[in-house]
Amino acid sequence: MAKQTIDRTDVAGKRVLVRVDFNVPLDNGSITDDRRIRMALPTIRSVIDRGGRLILISHLGRPKGEGHEPGNSLEPCAERLAELLGVPVAFPSHDCTDDAAKQAIAAMEAGGVVLLENLRFHKGEKAGDAEFAAKLAGLADVYCNDAFGTCHRADASMVALPRAMKQAGKPVVCGALVQKEIAYLSDALERPAAPFVAVLGGAKVSDKLGAIERLLPMTDSILVGGAMAYTFLRARGQDVGASRVEEDRLEDAKRILERAAKEKCDLHLPADHVCADSFTERPDEIRVSEGGIPDGFMGLDIGPKTQATYARVIERAKTVVWNGPMGVFEWGAFRAGTKTVADAMARATQANNATTIVGGGDSAAAAEQFGVAEKVSHVSTGGGASLRMLEGEPFEAVDLLDDA
Repeated sequence: MAKQTIDRTDVAGKRVLVRVDFNVPLDNGSITDDRRIRMALPTIRSVIDRGGRLILISHLGRPKGEGHEPGNSLEPCAERLAELLGVPVAFPSHDCTDDAAKQAIAAMEAGGVVLLENLRFHKGEKAGDAEFAAKLAGLADVYCNDAFGTCHRADASMVALPRAMKQAGKPVVCGALVQKEIAYLSDALERPAAPFVAVLGGAKVSDKLGAIERLLPMTDSILVGGAMAYTFLRARGQDVGASRVEEDRLEDAKRILERAAKEKCDLHLPADHVCADSFTERPDEIRVSEGGIPDGFMGLDIGPKTQATYARVIERAKTVVWNGPMGVFEWGAFRAGTKTVADAMARATQANNATTIVGGGDSAAAAEQFGVAEKVSHVSTGGGASLRMLEGEPFEAVDLLDDA
């Protein structure tokens, strides 16, 4: 899936429109995690260091699409980016396509940077509107997609905009981040080194069905954790107490268990569990239960024996993909399982020279929290996008990019 990249595209003196993913968490207007901004820096620097005039566009939050909402403004991102780059970042107005935005772009010199306001202040962004995309296309000479976290969406800036640029004969390329994501999540998984292990967790089986179906014939082992494990255990006839179960997915779970046996994929389910008598950070009682879970208790993390088993399987692997936590890792009593997976992936990378890939979302947050983000091969910036790519879904936003 070789695509033309921004570093191989002539940008000197040109207006380069880069779709980034600055959908960062805010607390009273302050950024609490700037990882997504930092991940975009290689593409940003590639453009400005070579004399391009950089126009950045992004969404943030879930505005109604009815105009400016101060709580979802990208202005804090402009301020943080300026700090990281050490150069001014213009933030012209409350609208990404008005005269103030156009004037700021026209006034830019080579190496200048403008960040436009939240795309989702326009209804046309989520609607994939061609007219809105045409306005954006008129602002630039080159389009670059460096927003992997939204590559699975048909938003105007992801699909209609590059389509309009291509129709106008303008370059449509990928940034360094999207290039890296494609290399790991698509290209590397086409030829994974064995043993190939997938670690899947999170709340719902329904969220991971597509990924499991695709990975079964490809992997040597699948390690299941998180609340989704209890649907599989119930499907196998095991008592799971008050643990979360998707009753409408029990037949799917049975089918997957049967298929895993036929595919000769070693699908692991938790053998023991860290349980609590209520879903709260500080329950009245916490216990470790082997086998079934007693009535009135719910599993909130994989237990010590399962942690040890999962760590051994991961450490022997040559390729590992992880998407979804093993438990409620945000709470101290239930974080050991997720931390064990994170640490084992770091050891596999360093000691076994394994390719280790962490899906975005909660898995990426856990990798950061447990200090392994820099010790694995790749941490994806897109939770939903990485999962869709694991499922083998085509991405129109990527398909539209110029071939290398």
